[in-house]
Amino acid sequence: MPYLGNISLLVDDYDRAIRFFVDKMDFLLLEDSPLEADKRWVVVAPKGKGNCSLLLARAIGNDQRKLVGKQGGGRVFLFLYTEDFYRDYSRMKANGIVFMEEPRREAYGTVAVFLDLYGNKWDLIEINAGEET
Repeated sequence: MPYLGNISLLVDDYDRAIRFFVDKMDFLLLEDSPLEADKRWVVVAPKGKGNCSLLLARAIGNDQRKLVGKQGGGRVFLFLYTEDFYRDYSRMKANGIVFMEEPRREAYGTVAVFLDLYGNKWDLIEINAGEET
């Protein structure tokens, strides 16, 4: 069956984005391979059990640069699942991740919206036991 592998995330600089995702969000750097003079194949992923990863794509040209940080159109764009919300929330806050709200309980679990280094909105979510993701 097909599955979702990489999601392309526009960034302004490969190394700056790698530092953010690896150092602040505790992601793994899965690949950093040169393709052309100014182009690289950079893939990062959370250390958890999921299969999806982010392809960090350096924006080229004014049209793409205008979209850095706006890929979700102002809505939550990406969803980061955790099995221990408060552990990861505390670690991320200590690493300088900006949360837009305090954690809240919803019918499906515990969630809080945070921003990546470009201003894209993410949800950090711990799903209640027995709920589907």
